[in-house]
Amino acid sequence: VRDRATLYLQTLNGEVAVGNSEKDVKEFLFGSFDVPLANLEASLRTYEPSEEPFDISLVSREARSQPLHDKKAPGKKPPAGAPAPAPVSAVDAYQKMLSSIAEFSGFGRLFKSSEPVELTEAETEYAVNVVKHIYENHVVLQYNCTNTIPEQLLEDVTVYVDATDAEEFSEVCSKPLKSLPYDSPGQIFVAFEKLEHVPAIGKFSNVLKFTVKEVDTSSGEADEDGVEDEYQLEDLEIVSADYMLRVAVSNFRNAWENMDPESERVDEYGLGARESLAEAVSAVTSILGMQPCEGTEVVPSNARSHVCLLSGVYIGGVKVLVRLSLGLSGPKEVAMKLAVRSDDPEVSDKIHEIVASG
Repeated sequence: VRDRATLYLQTLNGEVAVGNSEKDVKEFLFGSFDVPLANLEASLRTYEPSEEPFDISLVSREARSQPLHDKKAPGKKPPAGAPAPAPVSAVDAYQKMLSSIAEFSGFGRLFKSSEPVELTEAETEYAVNVVKHIYENHVVLQYNCTNTIPEQLLEDVTVYVDATDAEEFSEVCSKPLKSLPYDSPGQIFVAFEKLEHVPAIGKFSNVLKFTVKEVDTSSGEADEDGVEDEYQLEDLEIVSADYMLRVAVSNFRNAWENMDPESERVDEYGLGARESLAEAVSAVTSILGMQPCEGTEVVPSNARSHVCLLSGVYIGGVKVLVRLSLGLSGPKEVAMKLAVRSDDPEVSDKIHEIVASG
């Protein structure tokens, strides 16, 4: 309280410069702070001092669980009196892991990591999912693999990725697995280069390749000789939503009014036949990969019109706000007016391009 009072007094006396207008002062003093403190602390702990300043807009606004490789064994408690470990967000844990791999250490700051995407069906011989790690001009695919057959040992395990339908990407390196024993998860990495700040999209076909050796389950010994084999995985797509962070704002109206009106782009779209307005809201939100604000993703039953508010941070650290105004223009025909404001007018145009092509 004392520090805040001191700050306000110095601001009122003109001793602290907080902007060039009354709007700047109001935002400085009363603007919303929508970053979870645990995520901010974790990001500050992993930040390496450099010529590039710390950018709070890149801190995850989502309270997400830790990835598997960073979870602690259950039941273990820290010694009495030991300090509690600092919380680690998923993105920061992935950043730490990837930066420790020499091939990826020069890729810079990790922008976003996706939720795992399943590439195999449940209860198959090999379980594989993939996490998409998005950088400014690289994408790293992390294939999490599990061998579910006790009688087999897999060696020299890699994923062959065909990027024929992803022309804007070029493979730069991969890290295979030397060995994948039964029920012991392992990771394979494949990295691609793309143009900086360009939200390149495309479809990748994936084949798991390996040498399989028979294992004597009674002794645990594997045969010396193996047979080369492969296993077809599901295709993977990198979509426009992969380049958007879901970031909420606590006061959408205030955030909207503080955005430069010159960055606003408005257009109207026909979304065709939809089951309901709620289904249309869900579809557009999914295409953009943005965070619904103030509960506006919930559409009242039997509503014939609705307004949904979305916010996010686009690759490059560009804040984006969207107003979706939807209405029924006929039997289940949905019309939409989309208004976008952002820190960069080109990004506002890009949001409309994504919706138009989606």
